[in-house]
Order: sequence, then C-alpha cells, then structure tokens
Amino acid sequence: MKFSRRNLIKSFAALGSVGFSTRVLAQDKPNPNNLPPNLPEWTPDLGAGVDENPYGSPSEFESNVIRRNVPWLTASPQSSVNFTPLQDLEGIVTPNGLCFERHHGGVAEINPTDYRLMINGLVDREMIFSLDDLKRFPQVNKFYFLECAANGGMEWKGAQLNGCQYTFGMVHNVQYTGVKLSDLLRETGLKPKAKWVLAEGSDTSGMTRSIPIEKILDDCLIAWAMNGEALRPEQGYPARLVVPGWEGNMWVKWIRRLEFGDKPYMTREETSKYTDLLTDGKARMFTWVMEAKSVVTSPSPEKPILHKGIQQLRGLAWSGKGKIKRVDVSLDGGKNWRTAQLHAPIMSKSLVRFTLPFEWSGEELLIQSRAIDETGYVQPYIQELQKIRGKNSIYHNNSIATWLVSKSGKVDNVRLG
Repeated sequence: MKFSRRNLIKSFAALGSVGFSTRVLAQDKPNPNNLPPNLPEWTPDLGAGVDENPYGSPSEFESNVIRRNVPWLTASPQSSVNFTPLQDLEGIVTPNGLCFERHHGGVAEINPTDYRLMINGLVDREMIFSLDDLKRFPQVNKFYFLECAANGGMEWKGAQLNGCQYTFGMVHNVQYTGVKLSDLLRETGLKPKAKWVLAEGSDTSGMTRSIPIEKILDDCLIAWAMNGEALRPEQGYPARLVVPGWEGNMWVKWIRRLEFGDKPYMTREETSKYTDLLTDGKARMFTWVMEAKSVVTSPSPEKPILHKGIQQLRGLAWSGKGKIKRVDVSLDGGKNWRTAQLHAPIMSKSLVRFTLPFEWSGEELLIQSRAIDETGYVQPYIQELQKIRGKNSIYHNNSIATWLVSKSGKVDNVRLG
C-alpha cells in the first residue's frame, strides 16, 4: 500500500506538540542519586499534610496530562472544543477534569438552588422539577461514552492533526448518576400523539435538539453526577441530558426544558448543523448513532516507541449500537490482522480497553485497529464512507485510522490510499 505523509500544520507548535517529548526525556534520564542503593530524596523529609490539598490534584509530574484545544479551529473559545488526552489515560474511566468540552455559548454558571426542569407539551400534567425533586426518584448509575459527532471530522479529506488527542479526543467515558426519563414521565404522563421531544438547554446558545420518543423512553437519563461527584460546570452542572450511544450535541447540557410534540422541531442545530452534506448537495438528517470506532493510543504520535523489543499496544474501542465484540489490529496497513485482548468490564455503549503485545526490531510499521460490535457492524475504511457520503462531511467519521511508525520509533498520522 502507498501512503502520503500528512502536511505539517504551521500552528502545530501552539497545540502543545512538544509536551510529550519533555515527559519522555524525564523518563529516560532519572536522577542517579535517587536510584538504589541510594536513599531517594523524597524519603528523609515529611511530606504535605492532609490539610494542604483538601480537594486533591494530580502529581506535578503529570502536569502534561491536560485537555488541549486547537486555536484556529473555531471562531471563539466560547463556541469551541478541547480534547481529552486519550493517549495518557488508563482503563476506561475518564477523569472529570479531563473530559473534553464542546460549547456553543460558553459555560453556564447555575446556582443549583435556582435550577428547574420544565416538562410541557403533549403530556397529561405539565410539571416543574427542582434538583431536589429529581433526586427523590429512583437512582440509576450507568457507564456511557459521550462522543462529539465531529470527532475525527478534520480527517475527511486527509490526515491533518498529528496526534491521538487531536484526532480522536472528542470522546470520554464516565459513570453517570441520575434518573431515567421514563420514570419522570410516569409523573407527567404522555398523550398518545407525543412522538418527539424538544430538549432545550439554558446556556447562551439556547442549544436545542429533537429526539424521538422511542429513545427517550428507552435509556435516556437526566444526570446530576459523574464519576461519583456533581457534574462539572463545563459538563452541564447541575443537570444534563444523557442520550446513550448518540451524538454528543444531543446530550443537552444545563437542561431546562423538555417539550413533547408530534413531529421534529427542525431547530438550528439539526438543520444548519449536525447534518451530513452529500455529493449531490443534499444533506442527511437525524444521523444520531455513533457507530463502532477504535483508536490505538500507544504507539501514537504522542507515544513514540522508545526501545526495541517487546511492546504493549494499547487502545480504546466503542459503539453506540451496544457492546464491542472484537478488535483486530494490523501492523502492516491492513494486510494481516491479529485479534487483540478486550479487558473487562465490557459494557454496552461504553469504552472498552484493548491490548496486544508485539515485538519491534526497528522496522517501519503501519498500525491500524478495527472494531466489531455485537450487531456485526465492522469499522470501515474512509474510502467506504466517502463512496457513500463524498468528502464534504464533517460528522460521523468512524473510519479506520493509521499510525506510521518510523525506524526511529517516531509516530505520524497518515492516510493510506
């Protein structure tokens, strides 16, 4: 297979591209005074007390593990996105402070005492719930991934952003705590004509999306906590909508109203945005489900191979259709595939960790991963998606990606063709 190296983006240095190299140097050059049989410098003196850091924070040696943004990608920080550092995470749980952000009007700051959720329209009883009201309902705790529809959107026409974080980092996976919408609706009742819901946020953008009633009654939640603590403001504090397996813009943050109607509301966010432009000029609408996808997080552009010998390939896979059944890995650009190990727990509509040991002797590699979910859906190549949708799309790029490992161990994002 032939490949073309990606064009370096002029502003790449502004993206924090040198951050991982600093960490590599720190790992490669330990202080000999701290190595056995010497007594390390952190042993003789007392450390910080329990009153010096009441909330807790990461080690200063992990200060490189942060969300990053692309300054030129959007018009302003208030209508922009930053990216989860997938390459630096372990397991499947994304720490709350590292979950990517996508805003349309900046972060709303809401006093929970003043918060209200309104339910109106084609219901038997229009009702208003406070946060305390919501917490009196039966509680559920569920792990789900949340992925922006534009995750990987820069890659439709070719390999662009040289990083695992920038190419795949608009996804995170947490445990949500909240109430099932189906339980709330037992209080309000539903009229027979209720077929759609308008979900409305209370931020400046007035983010709104239409959702079919079948999804609302299936597994949607109103959540007030993630990973055991209250939602962060950037994640919709004090309450947000959770729409498992569907594109992230439908997970309306700072949720204030659910209006039930008999048809879709055709809002700005589902007409001018979040549609897929086809080659004939028409646009696909209501492409909600985030289909099976995977990414190799190491090796990756931020995680070069440092030494010859046995390596542990690591990655993440997910599907909005259910559980991941299998992940295959190729080291030669798709000519040969090996099945990776999936690590428990394997849950529906949740990230799953996969690993595969391999031996590297300094040869060039073309690393790919391919996810297969429990419905039998197989993650496609970009050429398969472009055959149907052309090259003008921005959303729902779940294609197989390729990392080129050079003979030096350096890793680049490339497009095979």
